[in-house]
Amino acid sequence: MANWTVITDENDGRRGRLVGPDFDVPCALGRSGTIEANQKSEGDGCTPLGTYPFRQVFYRADKLDKPDTMLPCRATTKTDGWCDAADHVAYNKLVELHFDASHEALWRDDDIYDIILVIGHNDDPVEASKGSAIFVHVAREGYTPTEGCVAFDKVDLLKVLSLIQSGDLLEIE
Repeated sequence: MANWTVITDENDGRRGRLVGPDFDVPCALGRSGTIEANQKSEGDGCTPLGTYPFRQVFYRADKLDKPDTMLPCRATTKTDGWCDAADHVAYNKLVELHFDASHEALWRDDDIYDIILVIGHNDDPVEASKGSAIFVHVAREGYTPTEGCVAFDKVDLLKVLSLIQSGDLLEIE
């Protein structure tokens, strides 16, 4: 078991580095920087500090092969979404589109959700308004800030997925 640690840049809280076993790469963080997990609120643009288990991986099979990972992994479809409606029973869960409540589509025209690594933020138990869809995903050009997620270069993210072992955790500090 190993910890993968995201260390927030002291000069720019919207950037960081992922440090793991023989691994050190840049990453993007939330547009509003980081925040203690218990202070996280829906839509605040902050990446929640804390330690999280790795849950599962979604990937775009039309753009890449199934990632080499020991985590549960499945291809996304055009009907996959993630509920971000804090007052809905499906809040912070995978949903099937067409979904009436507020949600994020997991099948996107840009490349950032080509790979989605779901982490265990606000999922056991789910608390209303404490943040949804906090993923690790592909970074935009120049590592521009996310809406609260952690984002890596696609090649780096695929490498991380291949190195994650059972029981590994993601620590965001």
